[in-house]
Amino acid sequence: MSTGPHRIVFANEKGGTGKSTTAVHVAIALACQGARVAAIDLDARQRTMHRYFENRAETMRRRAISLPTATFEVYSGDSIEELDAMTARLSESHDFIVFDTPGRDDPLARHVATRADTLVTPLNDSFVDFDLIGQVDAETFKVRRLSFYAELIWEARKKRAMATIKDSRREMDWVVVRNRTGFTEARNQKRIDTALTELSKRVGFRVASGLSERVIYRELFPSGLTLLDKGHLGELGTSHLVARQELRTLVGGLNLPPVVSGPNPELHLDAPSSTKTALESAA
Repeated sequence: MSTGPHRIVFANEKGGTGKSTTAVHVAIALACQGARVAAIDLDARQRTMHRYFENRAETMRRRAISLPTATFEVYSGDSIEELDAMTARLSESHDFIVFDTPGRDDPLARHVATRADTLVTPLNDSFVDFDLIGQVDAETFKVRRLSFYAELIWEARKKRAMATIKDSRREMDWVVVRNRTGFTEARNQKRIDTALTELSKRVGFRVASGLSERVIYRELFPSGLTLLDKGHLGELGTSHLVARQELRTLVGGLNLPPVVSGPNPELHLDAPSSTKTALESAA
């Protein structure tokens, strides 16, 4: 099997799904294990993930503290070859590479999505977002056809399956993450459940629980802190503890490979053998 870093791509051609917030928290969860994580922001205009890590670096400097973090860069070019060169450079010294892509149709986003080891597609729990991967009948809510995006990933996964044997590459794991489920009316949520189950069997993605709509995520952005930064967040309320549990469930549901670098002793975490264990140590 390939010995290169594991590529995690957060991709959705629709904005406002919590993609960057989820990407940052997953990257930090891996860093809490002692993994060497690189984060590449492909949205040179918004730079949300990059700004989050910049804020984190500034907080560490201002408070004179050390926090698990990632190497972070923005790719602002338009050449696939140059992007691949940046990825290859970071691959030499990192265990995971996390890509955050723009919330729109973008050739670079399509490129990294088709080369992901783990492709994460966050969706708000609504048929507006579901339309990204499939269209449903207005009366029965049965899936009528795949979207262009789902067909793109389906074809990429078929090609990848052949390369897995021929070139010793990893298989692509496509995970649709359901965010903000608590704000969905029960009948509508059941319809989405049924449609996702039907579509997942057709195109081969898995479904994982995501993050609820919580003010805490917006409040943490200016400091670059995450729910995993125990001891730096002040006193947490019950809702924040529930949010941390949601994050543990999300990261566990991604089934990422174990970290081989070993935990960083400076993080004062119990030596974790998996991402889930690391997150429990930070609870």
